[in-house]
Amino acid sequence: MRVYNFAAGPATMPLDVLTRAQSELTDWADEGMSVMEVSHRSAAFVRTAEGAESRLRSLLGLGDDYEVLFLQGGATGQFSAVPLNLTAPGATVDYVNTGAWSAKAIKEARKYAQVRVVADEEATGYASAPEPGTLASGPGAAYLHYTPNETIGGVEFGYVPSVEAPLVADMSSTILSRPIDVSQFGLIYAGAQKNLGPAGLCVVIVRTDLLGRARPETPSVWDYRQMAAAGSMLNTPPTFAWYLLGLTLEWIEQTGGLSAMAERNQAKAAMLYASIDGSDYYSNPVAPDARSWMNVPFLLADPSREADFLAGAKAAGLANLEGHRSVGGMRASIYNAMPLEGVRALTDYMADFERHHA
Repeated sequence: MRVYNFAAGPATMPLDVLTRAQSELTDWADEGMSVMEVSHRSAAFVRTAEGAESRLRSLLGLGDDYEVLFLQGGATGQFSAVPLNLTAPGATVDYVNTGAWSAKAIKEARKYAQVRVVADEEATGYASAPEPGTLASGPGAAYLHYTPNETIGGVEFGYVPSVEAPLVADMSSTILSRPIDVSQFGLIYAGAQKNLGPAGLCVVIVRTDLLGRARPETPSVWDYRQMAAAGSMLNTPPTFAWYLLGLTLEWIEQTGGLSAMAERNQAKAAMLYASIDGSDYYSNPVAPDARSWMNVPFLLADPSREADFLAGAKAAGLANLEGHRSVGGMRASIYNAMPLEGVRALTDYMADFERHHA
């Protein structure tokens, strides 16, 4: 039985994508072998890689002033790659701290640059985002980095900061969940394992004027200009993950594009938050104006019942609802591939559990 998978990542994938991959697994593109066995230099795979990039460009409305890179090392690798590519030694960079992933990015950036934290939500328990209009890059900043959505804490920016320095965003958990104006950003990076496909790839979208600034010690596989010149194939890429990313992008196109994704994602989040807010048994710790569409943490009035809640959820076909180990509680990740029916099944289960345990 296939369950509703609420994991934060690796996350649920579209069933249509999985079944198509299954049907092509041993004989892909009439090659007589799996896509995992085909050379990344072959004409067949190069067409697939280029097709994935073309679809991503179309969905995001990217022009020639942006390069799209498919890299390894996940978003965590970009915590180092961003300052290595965009700063000289001793440069100052601005960061916004809204949660665990922001904090990790800040810690890594301090190895390479002078980090100035221009907004810090730690004192709020990472339960809110800075107010619109309050963020500004400081003098001489090489860039300003922020995390539009904090996967662990469920805190999301409801706006894009407007700053003078190039804006860098870790969009791992929000990319392709709604339309965005990429022209507002100097660089976007995103681990694939939430809305783009399986783990194994990190997509980097970088404005071309920011290329060519990498420090000499930057590893070649993380040097944006070198990887752009090599079509992201300076080394052997994770071909299966790239192929599945392409199928996922095709699924997004076929199901209405980013506007349709936004409509469905907003409806899912509204349903789940309404269930939480309408209950005396469940609560969400995030400020209402900073609640995530993608990751919804919630607490039980009686924490001693958490194990019972999770066991019952698993029996009901609702998987991976445990909160992150650093914060506990529950968390439902409801990315693009989570259907509305899955969220409805969760809210029905929550109501039933409350009736029996409140």
